[in-house]
Amino acid sequence: MEFKDHVCELLNTIDVCQVFFDITVNFDLTKNYLDLIITYTTLMILLSRIEERKAIIGLYNYAHEMTHGASDREYPRLGQMIVDYENPLKKMMEEFVPHSKSLSDALISLQMVYPRRNLSADQWRNAQLLSLISAPSTMLNPAQSDTMPCEYLSLDAMEKWIIFGFILCHGILNSDATALNLWKLALQSSSCLALFRDEVFHIHKAAEDLFVNIRGYNKRINDIRECKEAAVSHAGSMHRERRKFLRSALKELATVLSDQPGLLGPKALFVFMALSFARDEIIWLLRHADNMPKKSADDFIDKHIAELIFYMEELRAHVRKYGPVMQRYYVQYLSGFDAVVLNELVQNLSVCPEDESIIMSSFVNTMTSLSVKQVEDGEVFDFRGMRLDWFRLQAYTSVSKASLSLADHRELGKMMNTIIFHTKMVDSLVEMLVETSDLSIFCFYSRAFEKMFQQCLELPSQSRYSIAFPLLCTHFMSCTHELCPEERHHIGDRSLSLCNMFLDEMAKQARNLITDICTEQCTLSDQLLPKHCAKTISQAVNKKSKKQTGKKGEPEREKPGVESMRKNRLVVTNLDKLHTALSELCFSINYVPNMVVWEHTFTPREYLTSHLEIRFTKSIVGMTMYNQATQEIAKPSELLTSVRAYMTVLQSIENYVQIDITRVFNNVLLQQTQHLDSHGEPTITSLYTNWYLETLLRQVSNGHIAYFPAMKAFVNLPTENELTFNAEEYSDISEMRALSELLGPYGMKFLSESLMWHISSQVAELKKLVVENVEVLTQMRTSFDKPDQMAALFKRLSSVDSVLKRMTIIGVILSFRSLAQEALRDVLSYHIPFLVSSIEDFKDHIPRETDMKVAMNVYELSSAAGLPCEIDPALVVALSSQKSENISPEEEYKIACLLMVFVAVSLPTLASNVMSQYSPAIEGHCNNIHCLAKAINQIAAALFTIHKGSIEDRLKEFLALASSSLLKIGQETDKTTTRNRESVYLLLDMIVQESPFLTMDLLESCFPYVLLRNAYHAVYKQSVTSSA
Repeated sequence: MEFKDHVCELLNTIDVCQVFFDITVNFDLTKNYLDLIITYTTLMILLSRIEERKAIIGLYNYAHEMTHGASDREYPRLGQMIVDYENPLKKMMEEFVPHSKSLSDALISLQMVYPRRNLSADQWRNAQLLSLISAPSTMLNPAQSDTMPCEYLSLDAMEKWIIFGFILCHGILNSDATALNLWKLALQSSSCLALFRDEVFHIHKAAEDLFVNIRGYNKRINDIRECKEAAVSHAGSMHRERRKFLRSALKELATVLSDQPGLLGPKALFVFMALSFARDEIIWLLRHADNMPKKSADDFIDKHIAELIFYMEELRAHVRKYGPVMQRYYVQYLSGFDAVVLNELVQNLSVCPEDESIIMSSFVNTMTSLSVKQVEDGEVFDFRGMRLDWFRLQAYTSVSKASLSLADHRELGKMMNTIIFHTKMVDSLVEMLVETSDLSIFCFYSRAFEKMFQQCLELPSQSRYSIAFPLLCTHFMSCTHELCPEERHHIGDRSLSLCNMFLDEMAKQARNLITDICTEQCTLSDQLLPKHCAKTISQAVNKKSKKQTGKKGEPEREKPGVESMRKNRLVVTNLDKLHTALSELCFSINYVPNMVVWEHTFTPREYLTSHLEIRFTKSIVGMTMYNQATQEIAKPSELLTSVRAYMTVLQSIENYVQIDITRVFNNVLLQQTQHLDSHGEPTITSLYTNWYLETLLRQVSNGHIAYFPAMKAFVNLPTENELTFNAEEYSDISEMRALSELLGPYGMKFLSESLMWHISSQVAELKKLVVENVEVLTQMRTSFDKPDQMAALFKRLSSVDSVLKRMTIIGVILSFRSLAQEALRDVLSYHIPFLVSSIEDFKDHIPRETDMKVAMNVYELSSAAGLPCEIDPALVVALSSQKSENISPEEEYKIACLLMVFVAVSLPTLASNVMSQYSPAIEGHCNNIHCLAKAINQIAAALFTIHKGSIEDRLKEFLALASSSLLKIGQETDKTTTRNRESVYLLLDMIVQESPFLTMDLLESCFPYVLLRNAYHAVYKQSVTSSA
């Protein structure tokens, strides 16, 4: 109500004063006058659209009565206004009859401005609008116009003024051809106008409904219908062509200015014109896309809109970046040219009252006092006072009885308008950017905004401009108003969520492209694997021996690398397309290092980095191709090849985007060396550890696989049920090295710990068996030199086979661990040779008198680097955690000693096993009993380190017992119990060779070497006979 009263009072005052309005002369006064009328009209239309308005004001009055005890005294007037403005435009047409002279004068002054702005793209093109390079000789000349502020005035605002203005003072349409032409031109350009944000006003229908009841307006109604037809059929294509022209014009402008930013000084007007033109076209498209008939939808879908927005953002960035350049230029312009010209104009005025003279002089003095030094010193300029004085001066000099009439001194008005523009270039660049290129309207067209973004990503040629959409989110806060602070949070949250979504989608798209490239590269690298050359070798061999194999006409297999041979550069492969699409999208992601949206900083590159980390993690685990049901898994060497191919592609991303790929590798690959990654998902370390333990080593203990020391690998044995995998292909030197490369020292440590856990469970079972036989073993320990007593005692022992089997399993696990450790040492020696040699030197020079705790720390360091140690620290840790609470340390020590006795006296039973035959070819036994050597040495070293006993003494005792027991089977006559006697004899040699604590001299004192020599001779002779 108060606003309406003030507006009516002001409009009446303007009419009484007979104020002169001309947009080209008193720009600020005319623009604000027209804006006031449009704001008033819009407010009344929006009020009439509130469906429950009568109920709302009724509730307001009731609440007022309850609060204050009486109804609002303005309530009757408010109610009457609501009733009167049921049809707001009809009521306002009556209300504006006395104001029609002033309003029509202001509107008709647009006759020079609006038609010039509302030209077709062809006319713009012919005029080479916005081109800096069309006339190189004038490139450095300042862009000048008599109507500077009108050049970047919003077309959208002018159309509102014309359409609403001539509806309110419709009488002028019948009497003035200029007014009618403006009105028709505006009606042909648009079908709807924005009232407020996404609220629109359908102009043709509303105007026709208003004029249909006015007598003699049939001609106007026909004009409206013709214009509507023209708008529906031609406006879409006209605006489409304009956008097409503006894309190329803004691109040229942005390119030239990025190369020569100094041109921002003289050509600043071009920049703001370009921004304003582009903004108007984008807003027009946004408004009409939702409010046009579907049959003409093609003209309202612009898949290249992102490009136009991008170039707008580029121009805005240039203005912000090179603001000081523009300031320097215009400070000199104001003081060196504008001040002089204005001073001359003031001097030549025939009449100049004192007040006006003072204001004019202050303008001249303000401009004259400017200097470049102020810009260099970073001084903050503020010309708001000067602009306000000019606004007041326009008001003084535009009334009918003013002594200095602006209507008679148009040059003064035009010069001052130019000066005001120049002052804005010094102190209001940010405000100018908001005025000419603010696109915060997208905040209220979320669905259309998201749809445009999706279209942009789907079109490879447009994806490089997709960063324009997150950048637009930085505009949203400019549509908030200080009178409605509660809206800030809602709009701020929307800007954050949209910006986050856009950047996330861009990163996902880039990630998907990178993944596709990686898949292609992995396929190509897979073709180079050794397994694929077998067919080629076979063909070459057959060709040499002239054997005809296979069917005739069988296509020859393409060799790797064929894809790189191009016969025609026009042929584009899938990989080419992927690289092109990726480079386009990465340009966008790399365009800005960061952006600030509602005091939140977004970094586009970080989105890509995080997505690459997640995808790389999933890809590595996926490439293991682990199948829990069938227990299948990729060979480590093949996985390593794929991972390296993947990493090569990821490293190439640094050519497109400034991201730290090394950081991605470190984060992902280090996580893969742990049991679980940061998301709690299994890693390649856990998958391979489980597979080797549960699949490979389990099959070894089942007798399907044997460890071949000569080959340093586990090999499948011929059995009835063939295994689904070839053990050698997973456990030879090259595969173990590949595993070490993938898992790294941390992963290999986890593998070792898992192996040791299995060993400790076997040792726990062995101790139980020792406890069962403790009395017999105690007697045997002291009776090894009494053969008859030993034989009797041995018969009383239970679970002898179980002890040997469990010790063999331990030996197999330790053999596998030694392979893994050796591979790790080889890998680390290649990557960090100096560090490994230092650790090796450190280990080799531990003084004998060193405290065991210190020595174990050194061993732990050595073991982590893959170096073999006398005492295995991982085994010591695993076995020391087994100490029982209810058994004394002395008892534990006794059990450990008796375990060694149990194993020693059980060895002769192996001779009766058919599978215990020694094979010189593999340097071992097919039932893996050669692994007992490693088990006996390492278990003894670990147990007696824990119990602080003498490892050497205990092993001597073991050797005495074992040799005594084995010598007895030499006297046996039963061929079944001694069938592999010589093969078992060799175990003693292996134990001594494996042990850092025993010597051959010691063995010689217990077991004649001649027996060993004969044993070797016998087994080699036997192997030759069997192979023959």
